[in-house]
Amino acid sequence: MIKPPALKAGDRIAVVSPASSFDRAQFDLGIAEIRRLGFEPVYDDSVFETAMFTSGSPAVRAEAFKRAWDDPAVAALLAVRGGYGSVQLLPELAGWHPERRPKLFIGYSDNTSLLSWLNCQCGITALFGPMIEGRLARGALGYDEQSFVRLAQGKGADFELRPEGLSVIQPGEATGPLFGGTLTQLAASMGTPYGFDPPGDYILFLEDVSERPYRLDRMLMQLRLAGRLARAKAIVFGEMRACDEASGTPTARDVAANFAADVPGPVIFGFPAGHTAGPCWTLPLGVRVRVRTAPAPVVIVEESPVD
Repeated sequence: MIKPPALKAGDRIAVVSPASSFDRAQFDLGIAEIRRLGFEPVYDDSVFETAMFTSGSPAVRAEAFKRAWDDPAVAALLAVRGGYGSVQLLPELAGWHPERRPKLFIGYSDNTSLLSWLNCQCGITALFGPMIEGRLARGALGYDEQSFVRLAQGKGADFELRPEGLSVIQPGEATGPLFGGTLTQLAASMGTPYGFDPPGDYILFLEDVSERPYRLDRMLMQLRLAGRLARAKAIVFGEMRACDEASGTPTARDVAANFAADVPGPVIFGFPAGHTAGPCWTLPLGVRVRVRTAPAPVVIVEESPVD
């Protein structure tokens, strides 16, 4: 995997909007938070364009993404929000080679389409971390500052991620590169030229929001039939917020437990990354982590996602 340069104080972070349009007040609050962290946010006016479902046309969003990535004065790209539309950029990016000028991309949710493409097709590490709307815009209520800053600044080696609320579905210990993201986007990528295609012996991270248990089962079955679960040594599930049946059963955790036997190692549930009820933590994609369940569940980042 190619590691982008680590962020340092004063670096420029380009704010891009590859998916849905957003609330301007939230945008301004997020911009202020980036400045508070010691970075310089930059963006161009195309970020405010709107289309039927998205922040402008696919061509406009793709060009803005490439322009920010290719700008030597920009150190990283951060998404405003998810929603829908980042997958539309992938055909527009054909023939472009981001690995020639690796940079850190930060996002989650619908931006899993871009994260997975950067990881699996381009071989670049990335961060499954907070975006502007609802996260950076809310400060400490929206995201975990320590995991975000440490991983972005190259201080993540041997960093132990021990959030509250983790539970063990299947005990064990396993080490491997971490890949994954929001389940809906990973499942939707199957059968396309941009399909989620991690290497063997990896650690799989999966999260989602507001998907009923049978839908989670359907998407996990798709990953199973595509052979993606069989390659994994362990699975880390997110909180799966608002994914339980209204009646209380079955739960998202019940569904996760039904797929635990697909992997030989540990399966843990409730990691607060992505669509979390509280502050969302940051996870590094494409680098080696260790998942351990005893004496308590923990994800240990064994190598920095940036150099």
